Amino acid sequence: MIADRIEAKWIDLFAEVFAKCKVAPGDICAVLSESQSRALNVQLAELALARLGARPFHVIVPTPRQTAPVPIRSTGASVALQNLGPAINALSSSVFVADCTLEGLMHAAELPAILKGGARVLYISNEHPDVLERLAPSSADEEQVRAGMRRMREAKAMKVTSPAGTILDVRIEGARVGGVWGYTEKPGTLSHWPGGLCLGFPKAGSVNGTLVMAPGDINLTFKRYIESAVRLTIENDYATKIDGDSLDAELMRDYFAAWGDREAYAVSHVGWGMNARARWDALALYDKRDVNGTEQRAFAGNFLYSTGANEVAGRHTLGHFDLPFRHCTVELDGKPVVRDGKLVA
Repeated sequence: MIADRIEAKWIDLFAEVFAKCKVAPGDICAVLSESQSRALNVQLAELALARLGARPFHVIVPTPRQTAPVPIRSTGASVALQNLGPAINALSSSVFVADCTLEGLMHAAELPAILKGGARVLYISNEHPDVLERLAPSSADEEQVRAGMRRMREAKAMKVTSPAGTILDVRIEGARVGGVWGYTEKPGTLSHWPGGLCLGFPKAGSVNGTLVMAPGDINLTFKRYIESAVRLTIENDYATKIDGDSLDAELMRDYFAAWGDREAYAVSHVGWGMNARARWDALALYDKRDVNGTEQRAFAGNFLYSTGANEVAGRHTLGHFDLPFRHCTVELDGKPVVRDGKLVA
């Protein structure tokens, strides 16, 4: 266990990242948290904003009662705000919002109203600062991710293969393409830290093939490395079969089924990691409570396949898997952007 102690180096770190978000002296900045937020990150956010000369204030809401049939992890769709008007107004009228909620505002229902006011929102992933420290963003990260986004926007088709047996075809034309590099400078936008990935939300009926999870691939909802192969058959976006005799396969089948919702089986987004400082093996070195798995989404060369909500395809659900694959080749219109798990320059 790493001590939850405020360190001067972490105040410096948060201040450096907030400065990349163009936080300036006198800016009115909100620190959004909930009662179950990681208190250390909330405190560091306030102290860093004060160090920059900003005028921070807190919006703290109670963590809502759970209503889902299973534990929810890493959805990016915080329900903490509960459409609370005064809180939303306070956030939308801020110059900058340090989002310290457990799940983050990326897909939260209230996000459009907050961004409409011009706030720049940075979701600080629910990681211990020891993780965030290794993954401080840089301008080089932004350049690389933007280049990946351009490649994806220009492409019509994505093909993913692997030695384990993955053969996946994705019609990427018309997908909503996004990318995160760990900070945001533009009013009315959101990013998250750690960053370093490029992804797309495909239109309905765009994904078909076979995904084979091999030992060392990761199920981030469970914060667990795969130990035995799991084969997913994808037909018109939906996982129609989850084959395997292992505990890994049984856990996935039961979690999928627990939602009682067909949309939980559908693709959310596809993409690849671009952060050379992020490590796939770091998950083995932390207690589960100290990490949220964002590092493993972003490690360079992984293929990231996610299930659950996809607004482009008109699908909404809280059921969610983030599945980073190693050793894949990812091609856009026949040209590789990842070859055998390594980024192509």
